[in-house]
Amino acid sequence: MALSLSVFTSCEKDLDVQSENALDISADQQYSTPAGYRQALAGVYGNLTLTGTNGPASSYLEGIDAGTSQFARCLWYLQNLTTDEAVWSYENDEGVRELQRNIWTSNNPILLGMFSRTMAQVAFANDFLRQSTPEKLASRGITNPSDVANINDYRNEVRVLRAYAYYVMMDLFGKAPMVTENNPLDFAGPEFNRQQLYTFIDTELNAIMNNLKPARTNEYGRVDRAVAQMILAKMYLNSEAYGLTSKYQECMNLCTSIIGGGYTLNVNYLDNFKADNHLSSEMIFTIQSDGIVTQNYGATTVIINGQVGSIENNGSEFGVGGWGGALRLRKQFVQKFDGNAFEFDARKTVFGGGDRSLEINNIALQKEGYILKKYSNRNSFGVPGPSSTFVDTDFPLFRLSDVYLMYAEAQMRKDGATNGSSTTSASSQSLTYLNALRDRANGYDFPDFSSSDVTLDFILDERARELHWEGHRRQDLIRFGKYTGGSYNWAWKGNGVNGVSIPAHMKVFPIPANNLLANPNLTQNTGY
Repeated sequence: MALSLSVFTSCEKDLDVQSENALDISADQQYSTPAGYRQALAGVYGNLTLTGTNGPASSYLEGIDAGTSQFARCLWYLQNLTTDEAVWSYENDEGVRELQRNIWTSNNPILLGMFSRTMAQVAFANDFLRQSTPEKLASRGITNPSDVANINDYRNEVRVLRAYAYYVMMDLFGKAPMVTENNPLDFAGPEFNRQQLYTFIDTELNAIMNNLKPARTNEYGRVDRAVAQMILAKMYLNSEAYGLTSKYQECMNLCTSIIGGGYTLNVNYLDNFKADNHLSSEMIFTIQSDGIVTQNYGATTVIINGQVGSIENNGSEFGVGGWGGALRLRKQFVQKFDGNAFEFDARKTVFGGGDRSLEINNIALQKEGYILKKYSNRNSFGVPGPSSTFVDTDFPLFRLSDVYLMYAEAQMRKDGATNGSSTTSASSQSLTYLNALRDRANGYDFPDFSSSDVTLDFILDERARELHWEGHRRQDLIRFGKYTGGSYNWAWKGNGVNGVSIPAHMKVFPIPANNLLANPNLTQNTGY
């Protein structure tokens, strides 16, 4: 990644990217060999994990703290900390208080970090695509058919990574500056609205779909066809919530293709969240983490250190030192596991009682609120990672369980179920997928659901039980009509101890003020 950054010193005007590497080489030097292209490809992937090239405190995004601009951490904060799933104890940390109380503004530094890091991903992708055209390869004497074929594979993967970045922008901000490899550096891209971004992503991914390697045939951590299908399936599932034409059948079709790609449920649910989760048979795409090689304050490092309880001091249980009770659970999430049906559910790793209360009346008191024990820096054999701070556990961006739940929800919505409706329309195929998840969670000894057991509200709660702290909750609550408004409140929603209604415009985040100043083509979202 350092080599890649050293030739890429700026991108679009929305941010300023500077090389931290003392070795400053030209593009022609970097891309003079096939190995150089592979190194540059690593730079594009690396932006999802690393913040800079000089260790965990470094960042090549000027003016933004490394901790508040790591991609997965920002994504986790925006998708989970703004919901009913968690609170962060240290509200003096920049930007956290406003997010978890749903009182953010366009000056929030975490929003700036998310916007800038994601657009940096677009910029890195564009630069790689500029440097890997047939004309560029020929001019550099790279003509061996095998080398050319490999670099063309890299190009297709990079196009998926760029499409994913725009999918994130579309979901979180509802708009983004559009910049492609056909634009020069320092280009202030025109504003694309949600419909335009949707069309770009849809067109781009379908154009390259058949040229991507089939599911599970690429090197671990790299993009394959299932990753592209997953992005599209996610987009199609949320299409109606975005105010666009519903595409539930298309979502189902893609889910079926992904499921047929050779993925299987890991027998042990919690093995998906351990230091060797790269071996899990249900991982579709992860953001990689290595306690030595990729040290950063990213999502899994934050989660695993943060879930160590202030009372319990149980860091050794997870193979880390811990951060003094930084993360706790809001009551409404804990209650998703109430009842005899969840007594032995492997997904129920909540811990409380005694000196630890369920209610959080004061966010600063770490003993208020239950804690979670889902993630670990120990592998499936109990061996801890080499670092007690920076974890080896990959962040599970997409996994098979989500696909099962997406299929069932899309099928029910296609067949007439709506938010707030009691319609029970789960098909036999949907029930098969739902039963597989509940069976796995209960040691494969759980009574099967019938169609009458399954409503959309059940699906939403089951998504919380299966996918909590994996970066999905905000999007799910919006899709189910329970994020804004007051039909569903959680502790500290809208800055009320018991939760209050928040306005509809908060379904999208504001465009950061700095980005508006940098690019005159951008406009602020309504309500901010």
